[in-house]
Amino acid sequence: MSLPHDLKIAFDAMDDENLPRPVREVAAGVVAYVVSPNDFIADKNDAIVSFADDAVLLRLALAKALGTGEDEDAFRGRFPELFENLDESLTVCKTVMGELMTWLENKVPTLPTLDYKGKKVTKYLDDETAREQLFEDGLVFRTDYPVDEKTIGDKLKKATTITDVMRRRQTEEARVKGNKVPKPAARA
Repeated sequence: MSLPHDLKIAFDAMDDENLPRPVREVAAGVVAYVVSPNDFIADKNDAIVSFADDAVLLRLALAKALGTGEDEDAFRGRFPELFENLDESLTVCKTVMGELMTWLENKVPTLPTLDYKGKKVTKYLDDETAREQLFEDGLVFRTDYPVDEKTIGDKLKKATTITDVMRRRQTEEARVKGNKVPKPAARA
């Protein structure tokens, strides 16, 4: 449910000129990924499944991109609601998701190379008009975000609700790339 707020934090990282350029590029990439209707996982019938990977990838991207510099520490300090327990939250995700978490982690370095609306995401850092377009798309996303406590209801009682869809997407992606299709982990 925190995805719209987390997206705002990613926008802040993208705009923070005190952060190293590579951090800002990852932030721009994850913003474009989240607001894009054509991301890695899409399930038009289930908004929760469609946004679960967005929430995890956004947090992974910020955790991996932010280094240990003073400006990066100051940035984390501005948003304790996200960063205070982030490592523990990602550890829980890794425990539940297994190799799917590794699959998402491997997407983080590709974020700065994404195209969004015909432009490389780095263009959104350097071109004010493009930046405004992305910001407007982010506002629409945050305003129209269809997930709330009522929507979630009982859907997240079993992790397989989300992991099964992600596993299918991982398998499709591997086939398209001609890679070996990962075998799902045995369920307990």
